[in-house]
Amino acid sequence: MSVMNVRRRLIPAAAAASLGLGSLTACSSDSAATGNTEKFDVVASFYPMAFLAEQIGGDHANVTSLTEPGQEPHDLEISTQQRAQLEEADAALFLKGLQPAVDEAVSQTGIKTKIDAASLTHLEDHGGAGHGHEGEEGHSEGASEEEEHARDPHIWLDPVKYAEVAEGVGRAFEKADPDHAADYKKNTAALVKKLNGLNGEFENGLKDTKTKVFFTNHAAFGYLAERYGLTQEAISGLDPESEPSGARVKELQQEAKADGVTTVFYETLVSDKTAKTLAKDAKLKTDVLDPLEGITDKSRGDDYFQVMEANLKALQAALGAK
Repeated sequence: MSVMNVRRRLIPAAAAASLGLGSLTACSSDSAATGNTEKFDVVASFYPMAFLAEQIGGDHANVTSLTEPGQEPHDLEISTQQRAQLEEADAALFLKGLQPAVDEAVSQTGIKTKIDAASLTHLEDHGGAGHGHEGEEGHSEGASEEEEHARDPHIWLDPVKYAEVAEGVGRAFEKADPDHAADYKKNTAALVKKLNGLNGEFENGLKDTKTKVFFTNHAAFGYLAERYGLTQEAISGLDPESEPSGARVKELQQEAKADGVTTVFYETLVSDKTAKTLAKDAKLKTDVLDPLEGITDKSRGDDYFQVMEANLKALQAALGAK
């Protein structure tokens, strides 16, 4: 696996610009439908976790997402109603370190099955390319690269890591609801197979490109870049609405010219102002690269796989895939 180059001489701390999150179509946000149903009741922290729960749980699971459409994941505050949802649920599926309020709420509940996705795969420290969620250990605005030690939580953007998490979730479901273990095992295998296929598409689609460097507003793509031998350069600081300084724009212009960068990526639910400012000054194009922290009507697809396919096409176009 190629190691991602992170241009720390140029890129500061990662952006805290997270997309608003969409709940899954089959998910319920009604607490009355969350716990004490005849199904295996799962409360998921945000979209990537809810998607896994639905795919693996199938007809046996009743999945609820704590994060509503349009809500930034790290800003989520747990309501009294949501605490009740957690208490009534059979399982909680979350990603420790991404949403401090969820971590605290889960730890305080008496729920028997607590599934931390971060414990099911290896999280890496991407230094200056870390996510920059407020509240994550070791992160502060303006911190130097030596001070950046927060682990990057964006494991779902790497199909291989996401598959590892899926396998762990499947095992947890089998143990928690043994009556339907065979179906959970079968559903997990089908999901992992599909994720492996997606990984193959990315490998083949990005192996021969004119450039390996891409600019993005939000430093969410460290695992994806590392997996496929690319270089991510994040342009925003903690404020997603901030514009790069004149000196920064000049540096980025030079980098774009040297590395053949054609496109500045932005996100569906975050302002494109910064990206368009840089693109205009550097004479570059703009396009969407979706961190997939939620599905909304602005997403380029209705689920994880469709949006990841759209991301692949966007990267192929921007990197000059042959």
